[in-house]
Amino acid sequence: MDGSHRRAQALLAAVGTALAVTGPVMVLRGRSGRKEIRSELAAQKITFPERGLPDALAAFAGQPVETGPAAHAYAEFIKGNLDHATGGRTYAEISSELHGAGGEDEKLSELRQTAFMGQSLRASLMSAYQAWHLTTLVTGLGAALTGLGVALVATADALASRSPNRS
Repeated sequence: MDGSHRRAQALLAAVGTALAVTGPVMVLRGRSGRKEIRSELAAQKITFPERGLPDALAAFAGQPVETGPAAHAYAEFIKGNLDHATGGRTYAEISSELHGAGGEDEKLSELRQTAFMGQSLRASLMSAYQAWHLTTLVTGLGAALTGLGVALVATADALASRSPNRS
């Protein structure tokens, strides 16, 4: 094996080893992140109501919110309730109405508080849902990098074993 082949084999082995070490770390971090999301959601003790859910959410009836998809579904449930309570208006729109009324309308003040709380809860649940997807991505990339790393190391080993001048 000439010098350029030896350098290529060494580079493949080094990159492969780095990826084979990095990949499992990513898998572990993705899994621990998912476990943390589950734990944090469970600590909130959010449960879907047994009855009164829209048809699209009926499968979640009575279930606790402990996963990203459940957090997303509950955020949609909140959105429906919020739209009903506010007539589809946002916190910002209700705030503008309240300021336009001189800030003295008690009903608008209460509605603004409802909108704020609902939108805040919904945003928190959507953040958990997005984090859930990130853990999936990190875990998947970690598995792919592990496989690629092992393949590169195997290729480097195959190149080294085919060399007539192995030392």
